[in-house]
Amino acid sequence: MTPGPVLFARYAYPPNALGYCGPADAEALRHALTGGPDLAELTHLAAGFEGAWPYLELIAGSNGITDPLDAGVVEAYWLGNGLLDTVPAGLVHRFLDDRFGPRVGSRQEELAAPVGLGALPCHSFHVLTVYPWVGLLRSGQLSAPLTVIDRCRIRWGEVETVTGGLALVRSRPLVLVGSRLVLGPPRLEEARLGLAPVEVNDTVSLHWDWVCDRLDPLALARLRLSTLRNLAAVNAAPVPGPAAAADAAG
Repeated sequence: MTPGPVLFARYAYPPNALGYCGPADAEALRHALTGGPDLAELTHLAAGFEGAWPYLELIAGSNGITDPLDAGVVEAYWLGNGLLDTVPAGLVHRFLDDRFGPRVGSRQEELAAPVGLGALPCHSFHVLTVYPWVGLLRSGQLSAPLTVIDRCRIRWGEVETVTGGLALVRSRPLVLVGSRLVLGPPRLEEARLGLAPVEVNDTVSLHWDWVCDRLDPLALARLRLSTLRNLAAVNAAPVPGPAAAADAAG
């Protein structure tokens, strides 16, 4: 299994390079990832991701795991796995209240609604449930909320071509149908390479405009399951966050 610090960095680097989260020096993260890798430095840098790190602690603590960068914990956060099923819903409610309650105020109930509808506390939960309320609605970044949500989530696809440092990947984007967020028809997107070895016909994961990793059938199944489960929970909520962000943008 890929070491936890390496796996974390592969998914954390794309938003870090864009300045959205993590330490200010994104190239330090990439250098530690691709130049060795340097596990000690990757571990040090990972703790600076104020968005992801608390989720890792939540998942690890709920499973009696002392290391938040345990490979299974990291996989649970980015892709999803069975560790998420042991995180108590009540603990997730407290986690949301402690971290985001002051920022959403009276919208706290709407923010937390998907938890009672089967949502899993992983990255797609943060993107689909937390970010529309805390990020998009509260910061005014409303010009293209659906695009931001789609690029920020971990998605999957098949590599069709590799040319230099770029790949063409066939994946399914998110589309808004009324107030429901669903996976649309497959389309080609261009993604950057360099974080993990990739070949034509590989099934891969993507984050923002980067290919992050190859996905074996089990990892793909876990990512699909967690994504679809969190989409179902968000869509079942009385006020789905992505739809609310799109309405605010309009």
